Amino acid sequence: MPRSFTCCSAASVTSWPWPPPGSLQAAEELIRAGWAYAVVIDHRPLMAHLRLQHASVAYWDDRPRQARDLAESGLIYLADGPNAAHLHVKYARAAARLGDADGTRRALAAARDAREREHRDDISEIGGEFGLSVATQHYFAGSALAEIDGAQAEAATELEEAAARYAAGPGPGEQHWFAGSALTAIDLAAIRLRTGALDAATEVLEPVLSIPAGRRITALTGRLPRVRAELAQARYRGSAPGRVLDERIEDFGRDTIAAGLRELPGGPQG
Repeated sequence: MPRSFTCCSAASVTSWPWPPPGSLQAAEELIRAGWAYAVVIDHRPLMAHLRLQHASVAYWDDRPRQARDLAESGLIYLADGPNAAHLHVKYARAAARLGDADGTRRALAAARDAREREHRDDISEIGGEFGLSVATQHYFAGSALAEIDGAQAEAATELEEAAARYAAGPGPGEQHWFAGSALTAIDLAAIRLRTGALDAATEVLEPVLSIPAGRRITALTGRLPRVRAELAQARYRGSAPGRVLDERIEDFGRDTIAAGLRELPGGPQG
């Protein structure tokens, strides 16, 4: 079997933008299996990719220190190009979760520099989930900065740039992730609410709240509580538009494909 095919197969079993709930332990087992293979064939871009995926699992399992360290170790194997930039933004998001504002900003600057340095390999050539579009890089930067006190303006700038790039469509050799545009809107709405701009937040969320039930994935329903937390602040108590927006978000989370499955005979419970 050709080396390029087998290395890509090892990468593909562990690649997704958002780990599905309940499968993080299984994901880590697959990543370890892929790592053993990558070490045997000494495929450094594959090692970097597996570190990236492991960092994602750790981040979503609320292990930001491990996520930060895994992203940093991935950079040992890949220093240039979009996938190196992806490792830097993974580091930035974990650092932000830990309250490390300086580390977050350094990592985001390093991500921009890494992307400017050309690099291609048989992992990045696959594209899609195995690459990082410019739009998604801006989204990840904005979502990291949104967790830092006093960085709302910087976060909004990154998220607005992400939204504009998603709207313009993928660049050459890029693919856009379905949830990226919606997640950008959710984080931007939360930022708008922090600055008192309820009307602007409602406007930016309108396309998200109009997504059909069959496409309301966990990545979206799991992110919307950030908006509801802002709506619960004192400035919005007693606000009729704020109450309406909060009710729409609750309805959005209730009417999803997962909720529909529970109603089927023998469907998932809980």
